[in-house]
Order: sequence, then structure tokens, then C-alpha cells
Amino acid sequence: MPKASELKRGSVVEINDDAYIVNQIEVKSPSSRGANTLYKIRFYNVRTKAKLDQTFKGDDPLGDLDLERRRVQFSFEDDGFYVFMDEEDYSQYHLSPDMMEGQLPYISQGLEGLMGLLVNGEFVAIELPQSVVLEITDCAPGIKGASASARTKPATFGSGLVIQVPEYLDVGDRVKINTQEARYMSRA
Repeated sequence: MPKASELKRGSVVEINDDAYIVNQIEVKSPSSRGANTLYKIRFYNVRTKAKLDQTFKGDDPLGDLDLERRRVQFSFEDDGFYVFMDEEDYSQYHLSPDMMEGQLPYISQGLEGLMGLLVNGEFVAIELPQSVVLEITDCAPGIKGASASARTKPATFGSGLVIQVPEYLDVGDRVKINTQEARYMSRA
């Protein structure tokens, strides 16, 4: 049984005999002595797609489910749904944008390292790799002589994602982005 402190985005747990996917985790550390760290977690119900917000202490146990991870690849968008192909048996899975909240800016053609999560044979979510490589489509012009540790500027990527990048980067540069923190890591 996983504890609340061990959960991460995309984990699937059982609450009240139903499967839920972890969508957001907010960690709160109270300042008083002896107080437990609290985890405010937003879940999505696998079947009904309903949201559920709950707060747990770090050592609170949650129900575990039979979960299968499969390597998938993003194929295309069809009628508002995102279609993923299983890399082993080539079957196709559909996910609605609601189920991918916060993950859509990182999805691009040819993205490798995606894992599909199946609960009881039903495709319920994807798990992003730790980092992705995206190309800058819009930003202020690069400044010659700017150092790597200098100031930053906002950069927009083809998927609509906007993050801060070093000043020396320019349109067309490919950069590595941390998907957990939406943060620039390095040039690709």
C-alpha cells in the first residue's frame, strides 16, 4: 500500500472502492513543532472523470490497484481526443484533454519515453518522461555576450508552454525541460 508521501503525479490509487489518478500534489509543512507534513492531492476518478480533493498526512496509507504500464507513443489528435499507440501491439488508446491536465504542453510528435497506465485493462492516463526536448517558437532576441548564469526571459514553445530561459537563447533553439517543475534544464 503506498503512503501519501510516496505518491507522484500519474499514480493510481483506490479510494472508496474506485480507481483515482493523482493529478496535482501540494505539500504543506506546518511551522509548529510536531506537526505533520500535509499533502493536498487532487484526484480524477478513472470511470466518471470527477475531481476529488483530499488532504493526507505523509504516512497515511492508500489502497493499491492492479496497474499495468505500457510504452506508448503520441500519434495524433482526433475530434478533441489525444490518440496514443501501444509500441508493442500497436493498439490505439484515447484520452480526453481533461485527463491530461498539465501534461498537454509537453506532448509533441515523436516524443519518446511515454508510459500508458492501464487499470483493469482500461487506458486511464499517461506518464511523462522526466524531461522533454522542445523547440523555442517565440522569445525576445538573444543577447550576444550574455552569460549562462545571467538573467532570464520568457520563451514560448510550439505547444503553448511558456517558461523562463537564459537570455542567450533564441527562436529555433532546442532546449531540455523538466516536466515535473516546468523548468529549463539545458540546451539539447
